[in-house]
Amino acid sequence: MRRTALLVSAALLTSLLPLAVARAADDPPPVPVDRFEGEVPFANPPAGGLFTWGGDTDDPPTLRLSAQDDAPEGGQVLSGTYDISGYGGFTHDFAFAEPAHDWSARKGIRFWWDGQDNGKKVAFELKDGGANGEASELWTTSFTDDFTGWKQIEIPFTDFVYRTDYQPVGGIDHVLGLTQTWGYAVTLPVGAPGRFAMDGVELYGRADQSLRASVLTDSAVYPVKEGGTATVKVTVATTGSAPIDEPVTVAYETAGGTASTSDYSPLKGEFTFPAGTASGTTRTVRVHTLKDKAAAETAETVPVKLTVTGAKAPAETPQVVIDAHGLPYLNSKLPVKKRVADLLSRMSLAEKTGQMTQAERGAVGTGADIANDDLGSLLSGGGSTPTPNTPAAWAKMIDSFQLRAQATRFQIPLVYGVDAVHGHNNLVGATVMPHNIGIGATRDPRLAQRTGAVTAAEVRATGIPWDFAPCLCVTRDERWGRSYESFGEDPALVESMETVIQGLQGARDGRDLKDDDKVLATAKHFVGDGGTAYGSSTTGTYTIDQGVTTVTRKQLEAIHLAPYRTAVDRGVGTVMPSYSSLDIVGDGQGPVKMHARADMINGVLKDKLGFDGFVISDWNGIDQIPGDYASDVRTSVNAGVDMVMAPYAYRDFHTALIQEVRAGRVGERRIDDAVSRILTQKFRLGLFEKPYADTSGASRIGSAGHRAVAREAAAESQVLLKNSGSVLPLRKSQKVYVAGSDADDIGNQSGGWTVTWQGSSGDITPGTTILEAMRKNSAQLTYSKDASAPTGGYDVGVVVVGETPYAEGVGDVGNGHDLELSAADKAAVDKVCAAMKCAVLIVSGRPQLVGDRLGDIDALVASWLPGTEGDGVADVLYGRRAFTGRLPVTWPRSEAQLPINVGDPTYDPQFPYGWGLTTLTKVPEGGAATLTALGAAAGAAEGAGADDRGRALVEKARLIVQGKAGPRMTAAVAAPFADAEHLLLTGRYGEAVRKLTQAYRAA
Repeated sequence: MRRTALLVSAALLTSLLPLAVARAADDPPPVPVDRFEGEVPFANPPAGGLFTWGGDTDDPPTLRLSAQDDAPEGGQVLSGTYDISGYGGFTHDFAFAEPAHDWSARKGIRFWWDGQDNGKKVAFELKDGGANGEASELWTTSFTDDFTGWKQIEIPFTDFVYRTDYQPVGGIDHVLGLTQTWGYAVTLPVGAPGRFAMDGVELYGRADQSLRASVLTDSAVYPVKEGGTATVKVTVATTGSAPIDEPVTVAYETAGGTASTSDYSPLKGEFTFPAGTASGTTRTVRVHTLKDKAAAETAETVPVKLTVTGAKAPAETPQVVIDAHGLPYLNSKLPVKKRVADLLSRMSLAEKTGQMTQAERGAVGTGADIANDDLGSLLSGGGSTPTPNTPAAWAKMIDSFQLRAQATRFQIPLVYGVDAVHGHNNLVGATVMPHNIGIGATRDPRLAQRTGAVTAAEVRATGIPWDFAPCLCVTRDERWGRSYESFGEDPALVESMETVIQGLQGARDGRDLKDDDKVLATAKHFVGDGGTAYGSSTTGTYTIDQGVTTVTRKQLEAIHLAPYRTAVDRGVGTVMPSYSSLDIVGDGQGPVKMHARADMINGVLKDKLGFDGFVISDWNGIDQIPGDYASDVRTSVNAGVDMVMAPYAYRDFHTALIQEVRAGRVGERRIDDAVSRILTQKFRLGLFEKPYADTSGASRIGSAGHRAVAREAAAESQVLLKNSGSVLPLRKSQKVYVAGSDADDIGNQSGGWTVTWQGSSGDITPGTTILEAMRKNSAQLTYSKDASAPTGGYDVGVVVVGETPYAEGVGDVGNGHDLELSAADKAAVDKVCAAMKCAVLIVSGRPQLVGDRLGDIDALVASWLPGTEGDGVADVLYGRRAFTGRLPVTWPRSEAQLPINVGDPTYDPQFPYGWGLTTLTKVPEGGAATLTALGAAAGAAEGAGADDRGRALVEKARLIVQGKAGPRMTAAVAAPFADAEHLLLTGRYGEAVRKLTQAYRAA
């Protein structure tokens, strides 16, 4: 029925819709926000409009404007469906380019909701203050869908509470001002499919100022040195920012806490903000602390109790903290080992187990639990960022959490971690490097180290001292959604790229970790995550990620464990176990989750390899161990996990671990070992002396110098697979036709783990797309994404195709993904390559199957995921730099060949491991005799330990072989060619040339 019919009489409306309230006689008319008659578009910020969002690609709901006969408002409603596993909903943001809306004169907001009577809560949020709708405070409330049919939901603005888990850093003013409102958001229920419909969003009523005054303090924690004075600022503020219409009285008193009255001057008094006081007016309370006779003390707290009349009191009682002083662990001149021993000897069981607990920053709100639960660490999961997502906001957020840790008696700083896996990839505007698969293609250990150094500098400049990188997986099956996180399929290649650890950490002994451009590194995922069998995954719809790796002990040592031996030798500070299971043939255990494998974590990693850092679990990784939660906790900790990433269940973990120790199922020596390892790294990082962010390097984030390193890495990562007729390099004078889905998409070329966990297509972060870079180098260039523009009259075509972003098991082949180009990309390749000479660039995290089109393609380039610096790709396309990249993985002919890797008894790929043509102006010439001579010289270099000369001789032989083999690849050529690449990386130069000679003769 139409709304006009519903409004025939107020009595009828009230009887039909119990939540509808008749408008008071003195209330102003309602103000429409959304009628959903087409006046509000579907559009993303900064444009105004409706858009969806969610925790992963399946979580955003569907939205549509649909005609509905019983629409309460007009003829259409906003309707949709959802099936959410993580979180999801929709937002109406007002346009950033226009002024925010002033809702301060109204009582509340209301809307019509088509009830499904599912008993689920629906969250409704307001976006208030700040620069725009995506940099505003969030204020939230909810209603329960426990009715059927249309009801009008009325929500007074006084019902909204400040949302602490996702906010602009430090808040804007923590006041629902409503003078600068940017829109609203609806968060839908999780766990079951559903549908919804909504209509007629509007403001109603007149503001009641008597309910809108609040008293706030500028901080919850005020650290001060003994004898110093703490200044507590107390502010009165109102919703709508209007002056208060009644007096507000604040009584204050120092009472309770761990400090005694000999530690401070007791304080008691009150003050009044008189009626008419402007919102934002501040008064000051000063607490004077005293020096006593004790030479050494732990930190002591002095709560400042505030009793408020006439307004809402602060959510927390502010605490003055008299800093710990004089204790040996605070003496930076003592050896780290002694500092650790002293601090450990003073800690309670709860404090120790708190250090072993890591929470997600979004779960702790403003951070009160950091002190309440003695938390040792926080992290940002992929896409868990402050608002706005800027370097200053990151630093301010992390400093606010570190401030909370100062309220504990030992003031042990947090160690904050983030997945910066290809640059500081969660930060918009950071330098985004090629993913590891591209770094492996460079074969340049020095460059790998430089990329690590840039990443470390940008991460540390935002206050983060710990990076969950590098991934040392050896990828053995390109159907794996994490393939691009690996440097390659050969453990020797992975080991050679571990120079990145020195880029991140500095010196192997950890002495550089305290520097403002170094971070603690993490070797992950221990061990065998790259070897899981297709179809063995134990997680949801994943097909290979988090599955089972079945190997002999010899295979385990040679392939998957070797990179960790190198990482330990390089002094890596932390190690993260894999979600996957390990099944060692013949050991009688069968598949066992790595988080539970004491034989590998304690036995191999810590005892045999001598790892002296600490082991951090993966995200909820212990939850995958069979058994109840208490069993998961004791099994993982007893297996050697030192810190557990329990993002939202941190309290459950902390409580369970204490109970397990008290019950004798986890030994106190195991706890002391874990905490000693954690504290050692905190001391090495200099966090006790400098817990807060050093932002002196922030100006270099995304700087030209840093981007130059990423550009060089992008250029060196490009692998030229085919180049018939020397189509590449291009010339500036050529008339170039560019097509393909990935030519002009910074999100696609950066891949997963970029700004968000899964990454996304589009203009998600500053950078240069491949197309933009090509335009700088070309005098005549036409771009047509789908190749629909006429193709006549061009010298050459460049088609940039490939994958869209994904991360982890979401990207597994068979989980909505395959190794084929999209239909649109295939059509673009076919059209362009039929019309002109063409080069095809494949932007992807793993090989794509192009064999059926290879004959029609003149030049083929594996561009991997080059990151934000498309100029690096253009550098090799236009000959500024030669192509020098080599395949880090085998490029298969078909999916049926997978898994296929160097050293396999049957090896017949499209392109072998190590393949990579060059555009050097002078390529070595010669035949079998030349190769024989090169082999002898390489053997001599090997014997003399002349590695640079040995590598140069092998490289010369490799180019000779490639010149003869060309695109006519056979198994007889491919197998020895790939073997030679492995031998080169292991320093066996003479044997490498002999293998290349074998390949040459078979070509």
